[in-house]
Amino acid sequence: MSSRASMPPLKPEAGWFGAWLTAARASLRGERHGLDVPCGECTGCCTSSLFIHVGPDETKTLEAIPVRLLVRAPGRPRGHLLLGFADDGSCPMLKARACSIYEHRPRTCRDYDCRIFAAAGMAAGGDDKAVINERVHAWRFSYESDVERRAHAAVGAAAAFIREQRESFPGGAAPSSPTEIAVLALKVYAVFVDAPARSAADTAAAIVAASREFDQ
Repeated sequence: MSSRASMPPLKPEAGWFGAWLTAARASLRGERHGLDVPCGECTGCCTSSLFIHVGPDETKTLEAIPVRLLVRAPGRPRGHLLLGFADDGSCPMLKARACSIYEHRPRTCRDYDCRIFAAAGMAAGGDDKAVINERVHAWRFSYESDVERRAHAAVGAAAAFIREQRESFPGGAAPSSPTEIAVLALKVYAVFVDAPARSAADTAAAIVAASREFDQ
């Protein structure tokens, strides 16, 4: 007779894929701030050596973070700052495995959703992202229709193409970081839904066009 202690851990439920995809794309368009991520006790994004951008309009956040922990964000206008991490990769605002400024946490933290990597079928990074990768591997989406399953497959196909066919993009200008690849895949997944046969160059051109249309 098996006991509860001997049962394998339950896989985290990522939610309905269609609803998540719609919300995630709306967030990328700036139509909403943040997604309701069922993190549970996971603090992967808080312990994985991430630099956190803080915008000049985030006054409550800036008041909550000690000035000594913030540095100017390279390549951004004055007033845009970065919150770094400790030697062990953890956010300095993480106290006793909980965010000490949760109500006023940066917009970057509100928008972060590691389910994007699960949707794209890829890891969030290397060894320094091991905790996030474990969570990404565990996420399980649910589907209300075959349309949602095809959409998920298309996101994964888009991410794979971007990773593997960089030379097909004009000037090889395809994103290379996991986050950028996953974000682009969400933006252009429709290119891979019931996609007709076409060359890699034509597919890359369709991705560029779809990305521009999304951003507009």
